[in-house]
Amino acid sequence: MSYRNAFSRVLSDVIAPRAERTGREGSFPRGAVTALGEAGLLGLTVSADLGGGGRGPAEAAEVVARIAGSCPVTAAVLQSHYAAVAVIEACGSAWVRGEIAAGRHLSSLALADGAYGAAGATATRSGEVVALSARKREVVAAGEADSYVWSSSPLAAADGLTLWLVPAHAPDLFVPARPDGAGPHGSATSTVVADPVLVPADAMLGEDGAGHEVVRRTVLPWLLALRDAVGAAAVHPSVAAAESAPSARAGAAQLSAVAPAATALR
Repeated sequence: MSYRNAFSRVLSDVIAPRAERTGREGSFPRGAVTALGEAGLLGLTVSADLGGGGRGPAEAAEVVARIAGSCPVTAAVLQSHYAAVAVIEACGSAWVRGEIAAGRHLSSLALADGAYGAAGATATRSGEVVALSARKREVVAAGEADSYVWSSSPLAAADGLTLWLVPAHAPDLFVPARPDGAGPHGSATSTVVADPVLVPADAMLGEDGAGHEVVRRTVLPWLLALRDAVGAAAVHPSVAAAESAPSARAGAAQLSAVAPAATALR
């Protein structure tokens, strides 16, 4: 069965019938996410060599746009997932990519730090363990995803940004009991706090200090492609927050909610 046929079945049988209730009750669309995983849609953009669909942003945007017409909540979750997977595909391990391809892993972006102008996320290494401290805002699927693509200051580089894959179940990672983000009701868009969270040093995505380039070359193009496909009604909160912020008026503004990256993109 082609991914389009599988997707159409999930959309008509699972997502659309539950959309009104999901929005009304503000419940996370776990059933939709599970069905998308089983149909191969969570792994749509993972390499075919690892069992994924091997598709790109155009196909992902098509899927998100069609979902947005029925359930903006599920569309917002999938937007963040596909953008996060783009980073994982470029920099992550074969194991986690295989888990995504198998439909067992939902990821999300955790790139925006605290309030505007607040201190950014930090990273401190001790042996093979890194302590990440941060207050991340506007995280879609907070407490529901399996991992977060996370940004911090570099470990050793003089400047820049470093990206990490942080397991959502890691100890000392906290999500408020009630979502406090700007995403669609039910998308579990909220703050995620690391106080700190400990991750292995090999959880780094790419090179230390090279996260700006990953944001510019990977995250931003994916978010913009997905945003353009669905329109303003289902825009990713990282983009929406940026567009209302003062820093949004300089260079690649749509992702300037990620303050350090926005500076580099000006």
